[in-house]
Amino acid sequence: MKFALPIALVVAWFAVTSTGAIKSYQLASPQSVIAEVNDLATRGVLWTDLGASLERVALGFAIAALLAIALGALVGASRTAEQLLDPTLQAIRSVPSLAWVPLLLLWLGIGETAKIALVAIGAFFPIYVALASAIRGVDRKLIEVARVLGVRGVPFVARVLIPAALPQLLVGLRIGLTQAWLFLVAAELLGASRGLGFLLTDGQQIARTDEILVAILAFAICGKLSESLMKLLERRLTGWTDTASATG
Repeated sequence: MKFALPIALVVAWFAVTSTGAIKSYQLASPQSVIAEVNDLATRGVLWTDLGASLERVALGFAIAALLAIALGALVGASRTAEQLLDPTLQAIRSVPSLAWVPLLLLWLGIGETAKIALVAIGAFFPIYVALASAIRGVDRKLIEVARVLGVRGVPFVARVLIPAALPQLLVGLRIGLTQAWLFLVAAELLGASRGLGFLLTDGQQIARTDEILVAILAFAICGKLSESLMKLLERRLTGWTDTASATG
């Protein structure tokens, strides 16, 4: 059943393009897209662009995860840190992704650093918010037991708070990875000469809807595979939790 909607969409796509209901310059047919995938793959262009995008997402997401876990743990565990940092971070979170582009161009130029920074900005906030919120919701009895046992400071955060907040942290990581792919499109507008975002804009400039659709489908597949891998990791690491999904 989970493939029913994708199959229906492909059938509708084939129908509207083969009957001429939509012109080829407005929407390429499935056959044209498959031919374009084969051409790009044969020439190595698809793998080059895909590799560049994967590298940017991986680096940006890794940087975001490290910073978000550090700041999320600090803000969640310390009321003082929350009052000092959280209002500013929440204000920054509301800034649209494209608003960062001019500043990043001025600060970091059009190289890889700016692109990775923008991806990191997109991935940071879901992880930070999930972890800080989860730590604030940790069972007070667990905290009291840790204090009785003399666990304090960094060991308290690392051994008590973060493990207790792990289910929500993993959800934040999954959403953050999805956001990384969304911000990648804006990142690859920063003078990129390779990447799926570049493939997308190149198709727009030369009015090739087949190339545009190849880029869109590649984004969709990469995003879905990333999300599925994170869900698998989430199930493996939180199998001990007593939830409705665990009993299914």
